[in-house]
Amino acid sequence: MSASPVPTLKAEPPAVRARRLAAARRRATALLAGVTVLFVAVTVAGVHGTLLGYVQAGAEASMVGGVADWFAVTALFRRPLGLPIPHTAIIVERKDQFAATLGQFVQENFLNADVLAERVHSARLVPRLAAWLADEANAARFAGRAADLVVKVAEALRDEDVQRVLTAELTRAVDAVEVAPLAARALRVIIAGGHHAELFNVIQSGVDRYLADHHVELRERFESESPRWVPDAVYRLVFDRLYTRLRQQLAAMAADPDDEARRQFEEWIAGLPGRLETSPELRERGERLKRDVLGSEGLRDWSSSLWQKAKEALRTQAADPESELRRRLADALVAAGRRLGSDRRLADGLARVVESGARALADQFHDELAGLVTGTIERWDAAETSSQLELLLGRDLQYIRVNGTVVGAGVGLALHAIALAVT
Repeated sequence: MSASPVPTLKAEPPAVRARRLAAARRRATALLAGVTVLFVAVTVAGVHGTLLGYVQAGAEASMVGGVADWFAVTALFRRPLGLPIPHTAIIVERKDQFAATLGQFVQENFLNADVLAERVHSARLVPRLAAWLADEANAARFAGRAADLVVKVAEALRDEDVQRVLTAELTRAVDAVEVAPLAARALRVIIAGGHHAELFNVIQSGVDRYLADHHVELRERFESESPRWVPDAVYRLVFDRLYTRLRQQLAAMAADPDDEARRQFEEWIAGLPGRLETSPELRERGERLKRDVLGSEGLRDWSSSLWQKAKEALRTQAADPESELRRRLADALVAAGRRLGSDRRLADGLARVVESGARALADQFHDELAGLVTGTIERWDAAETSSQLELLLGRDLQYIRVNGTVVGAGVGLALHAIALAVT
């Protein structure tokens, strides 16, 4: 079944419009009936005297005017008296032509690039936007809506797709960087800041802690690899002495800034950046390590957990009006509004962009939008369209009937007076 236009405005239900139309129609018909009765009565009584002549002429012309306007108003929506008179029921018969005409009218007068650009310019959208954004309450509301929108977009995305994109982008970015030269630059920064001494301390402390935590395990492994003919007590004694001396040596290295091992480490690490930049073997080893990391399952798991944490953070921040995200976004909007209001050059540039955008939209889509108007009306049911338009316009059109009756009376009186004057 064909679609129909929206029947009425929400402020006035169809039943109310129908009652008002019926009342207006009764008034216009009653006036026409009244002048008809007056004309018949005067004609039957016979015209005696100048006054009755004017009454008869006025009633006659009024009746003609009322009937003519009744015919014209009725012919818009239906066939008068059901008679197949040409050029009646105009809305029903010519709905599609009206649709094409209205679509062309909208296209030429509303979707014209110059008209839209002028309307955008006269509306002063940029100054109004600047004033609206500069209000902190408005900016806070907009920030809340924007944060909610970001969350909805994030929720709509498939986790697998996001993870794949994150992994691909991370791989692409890392793959374009050589590991060895990058590590060399990082080491130079560390050495220039004197932090390599701390690195030696960290290594020494780590080794000592490992020895302390794995004493029994190391002793058992030492004993298991010793010849069976040597007594266990001997190996325990040897191990304990080696273990104690090793930990003592580590403690001495940590306490002595001029320790030989520390000096050798510093010389080794001082030359490492140059070797990383020039040694093909080290460069290849760095690239191999990078490829192993990029192809590992751990990277994919990390990118997945990163996205999940980001979504959870977005949800938390968007739900809290006092969150850092919403406050920073609101502050940025307020700052943007104030700058737009104070920077005339920026405001004029944005206004030109908006006007150019309106022109581009009009040029690109005016045919489609006009076709939308035409196509929508063409899909409406013709009889239903006529009925709804009559409910919308019929009350005012009934006043045309009243006006035609009254004006007809005036014209009739004038013509009768002219006729008497020239005879």
